[in-house]
Amino acid sequence: MTRIAVAGAGLIGTRHLDALRLAGIPVHSVIDPDPSAADIAARHGVPHHADLAAALATRPDGVILSTPNTHHRDGALACIAVGVPVLVEKPLAATVEDARAIVAAGQAAGVPVLTGHYRRHQGVVAAARERIEAGALGTPVAAHAMFWIAKPDGYFDTAWRRAPGAGPLLVNLIHDLDLLRFLLGEVESVRAIASNRVRGFENEDHAAALIAFDSGVICTAQVSDAIVAPWSWEMTSHDNPAYPPTDQNALWIGGTHGSLALPRGDLWDDGGRRDWMTPIRRETLTRATPDPLVAQARNFADVIAGRATPVCSGAEGLATLAALDALIRATRSGGVERPTP
Repeated sequence: MTRIAVAGAGLIGTRHLDALRLAGIPVHSVIDPDPSAADIAARHGVPHHADLAAALATRPDGVILSTPNTHHRDGALACIAVGVPVLVEKPLAATVEDARAIVAAGQAAGVPVLTGHYRRHQGVVAAARERIEAGALGTPVAAHAMFWIAKPDGYFDTAWRRAPGAGPLLVNLIHDLDLLRFLLGEVESVRAIASNRVRGFENEDHAAALIAFDSGVICTAQVSDAIVAPWSWEMTSHDNPAYPPTDQNALWIGGTHGSLALPRGDLWDDGGRRDWMTPIRRETLTRATPDPLVAQARNFADVIAGRATPVCSGAEGLATLAALDALIRATRSGGVERPTP
C-alpha cells in the first residue's frame, strides 16, 4: 500500500492530510519543525518528524510538499535525490529558475514530480476541457477571469503576507492562470498593471492583465484581495467548506459558436445560428466530483504505483509559473512581456 508523507502541517498541509484519509491512502508521517505538529501527527496515528531528511530516511513512497514557497526547491530536490516522488504545492517554486531546477532533476532521475494545481481535478473543469476540445464553443475568441475577495486585516498580521511575492498575483491568480492554460493553451504575451493603493503594503492588493495566447485568444484577468465580492473560484466552486458559497461564476470563455461560464458549468449556444436575434439556450455541465484534493491525492498515488500519468506535472507547474512571471514583470515594465522558454 502506498504511504505518503506530508511536509508542512499548516493550513494546506492539514487539508492534504484529511484528503489522504478520505482517499483511503495511508499517511506515512507528518513533517514540520513546529512542535505542535506532533499533535497533528498523533491525531492521524503516524510519526512526526522535525525535518524532511529524517522522514526520507524512513522511506515514504511519496511526499506532498506543502512548505513555504521558498523551501520548495530544496525540499523537492531532497526527495528526488533519494528517488521519492514528490507533489509540490503551487507554485512549484519561488522563482522560475528554481522551478526549472526541480523539473530538470526529476526528469534526469526519472522521479515523478507533480504540481498541486488542484482545480484541474474538478469534474466540471474536465468536462469543460472535453467540450472545448470537441468544438462546442467553435473557435475560442476571448476569456475573462475574476478573483475578487476581501482578506481580513488580521490576515496581514503575519509579516510575510505584507511582503513582495505574497500578494494575490502569486498566491491567488496563479490558480486562474493555470486553469486558463489548461483550457486554452500556452500564453504568448502579457500586459499588466498592479497597485498597492488600498493597503500600502510592499505587495500589490489589486491588479489587471491582458493575456494573449498562442491560439489567438485574448483574455482579461482581474485579481484583488481587497474587494468584498462574490466572484472568486473559492466561493463559486463550493469545493472548500472554509469559504462561504455563492451562486456566481469566476471564469468566462467565449467562442464563435458558444460561451462557457465556470465553475457553474453554464454552456450557452444558439443552435449554430450565430445570430444575436436567435434565442440562446443553456446547458449545464456536470459538476459531480469528489473533493479535488482527494482526486489529486489518488492521482499522486496512482502515479507512484505506475498506474497513471500526472494530471498536473512539474513541467506544467513550471509553464504556469513562467507565464505568471511574465505577468509580474509586465506590472513593473509597463510593456509587453513573454514567458521565458
